[in-house]
Amino acid sequence: MLDSATGPAIDEGAAAAPAAMHSAASPGATPPDTLHAGVLAQLRDFIVEGNLAPGARVPERSLCERFGVSRTPLREALKVLASEGLIELLPNRGARVRQLGADEMVALFDVMGGLEALAGRLACEKITEAGYAEIERLHHTMYASYLRRDLHGYFTCNQAIHDRIVEAADNAPLRTTYANFAGRLRRVRYAANLDNNRDRWGEAMREHEEILDALRRRAGSELSDILFRHLRNKRKAAAVQETVVPPDATDG
Repeated sequence: MLDSATGPAIDEGAAAAPAAMHSAASPGATPPDTLHAGVLAQLRDFIVEGNLAPGARVPERSLCERFGVSRTPLREALKVLASEGLIELLPNRGARVRQLGADEMVALFDVMGGLEALAGRLACEKITEAGYAEIERLHHTMYASYLRRDLHGYFTCNQAIHDRIVEAADNAPLRTTYANFAGRLRRVRYAANLDNNRDRWGEAMREHEEILDALRRRAGSELSDILFRHLRNKRKAAAVQETVVPPDATDG
């Protein structure tokens, strides 16, 4: 599924630079806003895809080397991810990946399940043929990624499908509330597909087949139930991954 767009922060140093310095900049230089947006997207994917364990410290120095940036754009990106609920900023001690407690995870997934259930019911009433065709196209692209075992591609399309259903519901308060919760659960939703105790990835793919079929038939009540169950199953798988307790590594 696609992430909600977040406006990039502007490097204060770049914003304060005289206009003459900007005009003299190399034609190939990366604009500060583009740099920040790029770092934000890369860092978000890096954390969502489980490269840092729940509760792990964010190693700023090694990430700066990985992304080829200074600490300023990296820290601006961390502020955005903190507002999305992916990380926690620690006073004078950097940041760490936000780990969800068991009770919090149950509560968040139940709210998300309720929001998606409502979105599915409304989408069946309001979606256009073009809107359905776009979701169907995303579904087939997602299935192709599943067959290739391309989890990144699969998850990107998966998030896009859920976002498109919410958009098709055509309800601004619902869309805003959904976006506020989606960021907080993005990492654990991705991690749910890594459950080795069962084929959660395959199970999720089958549930998406049911989602597409119910949407095609405009079966609002049925789609509502499928989406709520889909979130419940994902929460159970995500809970297994979230129980890992990492060492409190520091940024050397």
